[in-house]
Amino acid sequence: QVQPVESGGGSVQSGGSLKLSCTAPGITSNNCGVARYRQAAGKQRQWVSAIAAEGGRTYADAVKGRFTISVDKAKDTVYLQMNNLKPEDTARYICNTNGATLAALKPCTNWGQGTQVTVSS
Repeated sequence: QVQPVESGGGSVQSGGSLKLSCTAPGITSNNCGVARYRQAAGKQRQWVSAIAAEGGRTYADAVKGRFTISVDKAKDTVYLQMNNLKPEDTARYICNTNGATLAALKPCTNWGQGTQVTVSS
């Protein structure tokens, strides 16, 4: 089972940037995809972005054009570069590993502990 470990959160002013990391040993060898979610206080969890095992990237409309997801396969690490941050981006950001095939499902599926992002106006 892949076990994501997240870091890179913090507090920034509106318009600032942060780069989140999700390190999950085995995502490369097990052909895992990685998704990023966020959950603001008192709100439901929201899907933010995803990168497939083959490299395809997708984004929620709310972050499109501002966030970029990427992977360093040698380090089994996925990054979420967040630019032009807004107060509404304030949330705990959570990493999810997943498998698109039966072989990848068991070793890949897991959730990270999350990292807090706070954006002030």
